[in-house]
Amino acid sequence: MKISRFTVLAIFVVLTLGLLVGLMLEHRLWPLTLLSVAITALGFYDLIQTRHSVRRNYPIIGNFRWLIEAIRPELRQYLFEADNEATPYSRSQRSLVYARAKGESSERAFGTLLDVYSERYEFIAPSMRPAPVADLSTMRVSIGGPQCKQPYSASLFNISAMSFGSLSANAIRALNQGAKAGNFYHDTGEGGISSYHREAGGDIVWEIGSGYFGCRTLDGKFDPERFVQNASSPQVKMIEIKISQGAKPGHGGILPGPKVTPEIAEIRGVPVGQDCVSPAYHTAFSTPVEMMQFIQQLRELSGGKPVGFKLCIGHPWEFMGIVKAMLETGIMPDFIVVDGAEGGTGAAPLEFANHIGTPLREGLLLVHNTLVGAGLRQHIKVGVAGKVISAFDIASLLAMGADWTNAARGYMFALGCIQSLTCNTNKCPTGVATQDPARQRALVVPDKATRVATYHNSTMHALAEMLAAAGIARPQDLGPQHLVRRISQSEIRLYSQIHTYLKPGELLELGEQHPFYGLSWKLADAHSFTAEKGYSAFNELELR
Repeated sequence: MKISRFTVLAIFVVLTLGLLVGLMLEHRLWPLTLLSVAITALGFYDLIQTRHSVRRNYPIIGNFRWLIEAIRPELRQYLFEADNEATPYSRSQRSLVYARAKGESSERAFGTLLDVYSERYEFIAPSMRPAPVADLSTMRVSIGGPQCKQPYSASLFNISAMSFGSLSANAIRALNQGAKAGNFYHDTGEGGISSYHREAGGDIVWEIGSGYFGCRTLDGKFDPERFVQNASSPQVKMIEIKISQGAKPGHGGILPGPKVTPEIAEIRGVPVGQDCVSPAYHTAFSTPVEMMQFIQQLRELSGGKPVGFKLCIGHPWEFMGIVKAMLETGIMPDFIVVDGAEGGTGAAPLEFANHIGTPLREGLLLVHNTLVGAGLRQHIKVGVAGKVISAFDIASLLAMGADWTNAARGYMFALGCIQSLTCNTNKCPTGVATQDPARQRALVVPDKATRVATYHNSTMHALAEMLAAAGIARPQDLGPQHLVRRISQSEIRLYSQIHTYLKPGELLELGEQHPFYGLSWKLADAHSFTAEKGYSAFNELELR
C-alpha cells in the first residue's frame, strides 16, 4: 500500500493533539510537546510556501532533501570516497599532506594502491647507481636575469597566490610565519600586502593584478609612487604581474561594497563601502611591447628586484607575441609563472573552472619550448602552479621544464583545510577561508605555522630522495628522459619521446613546416594581442 505524501504531517498533527491533552496531566511532557508543535508548524508552512515544490508535495519529510545535500560532501569524503578518487583532491593526497605537516611518517605498508598497468600511470626511472641525497639548502633556484640587480634565491616549493580576504587573517599569519621558518616564499595574491603578511617577516612575492591593489590611483590606474612604497620593503623579494589565473582565466572580479571594510580599503587603496572591481585586463599596457615596457618600469621602480608575470596559457600566438616583444625591445621578465587550468580559487564560474584555460603541463611545455626556441630560456626562470601536492608532482614538473613550483591548496591542507568546499560561503569549518572572527579563531597560528614549515621541509626531503634514486645530484639535471608514462597496457614511453622539445634558437628558423610552433610563431605579433588572424590561419591549416 502506497503511503500518502501527507502521512507524516498527519501523524504529527495527531501526536501534537495527543501531547497537548497529555500535558494537562503530566507537565514534564512540555519539551516533547514543543518539539512536536514546531515540526507540525513546519509541515503547515511547507504546504503554503511557494519556493520549493518538493516541500509543498511532501511536507516535513521534503526538508530532508536539503539536509542530505548539505552533508553530502562530508558523507562522500568520510564514508564513500575511495582513497584515490581525486575530487578535487583524493583522500590519499590529503592524508599525505596531513601526515607530513604533523611530522608523521608517510610510509605505506604492503605496496602501492595504484594500478601500475593503467594508462596515464607515471613514474621516475630509477638508476642502478643512486646518487647521494642532496643537502636541502642547495635545492634552490636563483631568479633574476641580466637586467636584475637583486636576484632572489627561491625554494623549489613555495606558497602560491592566495589573497587576504579569500583567506583569513590567521591563515595569512600562519602561512607567512611558516614560510619564514622554512625559508621559502609566500605569494600575496592580488589582494595586496596586508599587515598579516608583514608580522612574521617571511619572504613575500607581491602579486599585482589588474586592480593594482596597493599601487593604484583612486580611479584604478597604476600609481608609481604607491608602488615604490610597497616594493621598496626588504621583505618583498619579487614582483609578479598577474595576467590571468588558472581557475578563471580571462575573468575579472568584484568585491561588493558592503564587504569593503576599512581594513580591506586601506590594504587595497580603495574607498570604504564602494564596489572594488578587478577588470579582466590590465590598463597599464595593451600590447606585448607595452607589457615589456611596464615590466622594465617596475624593475626600475623596485630598485632592480626580479619582475615577472603569471598567466594561464590561452592562444599560443599571444604568448609568442610576448616573446617576440622581448626580442624586439631587449627587455625580458626575470621569471614567468605558468598557472594551470586545474588551479583552484575561492570561487569561480563553473564553466570557467571546467572549460577555460590550458592545463598546466601543456602550458608549461609551450612556455618552455617557446623560450628555448627563441634563445631566451637561459635568462628567464619558469615557475608552475596547479595541483602540486607531493614530491613526485614537483619532480615531474621539473622534468618537463619547470625551474620551481608553487602550491596553494596543498598549504591550505597543511593549515588544516578539510576540503569542505565552502570557501565561497564565509563558513569555512577550519578558519582557513573565512573572515568570520569566531570561525578563524579555531586556527591557532603558532601550531599551524609549524605544520606549514614541516610540510615544506618533509616534501623537499622526499624530493631529494627521489632525485637520488634516479641517480641525479641536482634538480637542474632532471629532464624529460627521466619521466616515464604508460600510454597503453603494453607500452610505456619517456616524456622525451612523447613531447616535442625544441633546440635553442630553433624557433627563429622554423617555417610553417612545423605543424604547431612554426605557424604559431609566424602569427605572433609583438604589437598586438589580437587573435583574429590566429583563428583563421589555424582553420586554414586544418583544411589542408
